[in-house]
Amino acid sequence: MTAGHGSGDGGGRTGAVMDATERKFGRFPRDVAVSLAFLTRIPAERLGLARTDGADLRGAVRSFPVAGGLIGLAGGVLLLVVSALKLPPMAAALVVLAGLALLTGALHEDGLADTADGLGGGSDMASRLSIMRDSRIGSYGALALILSVGLRASLIAAFLPEAPLAGLFALVTAESLGRAAIVHNWAELPPARPDGLAGGVGRPDQETLRMALVAAIVIGLVAGTLAAGPIAAIVALAAAALVATSFASFSLHRLGGHTGDTLGAVEQLTAIAVLLALTAFR
Repeated sequence: MTAGHGSGDGGGRTGAVMDATERKFGRFPRDVAVSLAFLTRIPAERLGLARTDGADLRGAVRSFPVAGGLIGLAGGVLLLVVSALKLPPMAAALVVLAGLALLTGALHEDGLADTADGLGGGSDMASRLSIMRDSRIGSYGALALILSVGLRASLIAAFLPEAPLAGLFALVTAESLGRAAIVHNWAELPPARPDGLAGGVGRPDQETLRMALVAAIVIGLVAGTLAAGPIAAIVALAAAALVATSFASFSLHRLGGHTGDTLGAVEQLTAIAVLLALTAFR
């Protein structure tokens, strides 16, 4: 997660539309628009719906789980479409992941690859962070991407062809809890590089973190139950919490804190853990 997709120009028309929306509906819809502008290629800023400067983004991250759920919903709708076309399950799952990558600009996949290269190739904190700044992908990053895509595709394919609707709710659960893991690591860890994107925006406060976690728990329980039943939903929440907290501790030890790349990596790892739980316990 090396960068967001908004332009950050904060034009007058954008501000006017956002202020009108906030007066009519409260701040949360605006926060969702800001989150989607940052996490996807949706041109929310150009449409006058959001801007992603530091102050707006730092507060809007409370809606990351909701934005993640909407991203998962988009992937789930695509899953229903390709499933109706009678594609083989693995091919259908790969089409869905390709669609999600186009929607998000592969933002978190990029972070996963950079993090894997840094952690795998660096001998100390400084060298790991230096490697992570390099835009070129190395062997560790390539392997991490292969494993991430392969695991997610096979787990999504497990819902096909019998239960594509359950697969939709599994994607909503995984994408929502993955974004909650971003907020957790962002809020709980210091920036490893104060000049990086995440460090420049600033850490979300504890109230923002609590709101994000509550939203994620509600979405995870409801969507996870619809995907695979209540036991699987609870296990998925536990798996997400375990991965998020474990990776936070690992990042602090190996890198001294979080970076935009590690936030992308924890999203990918958490989504995989959630899909594993929902598939294994459904």
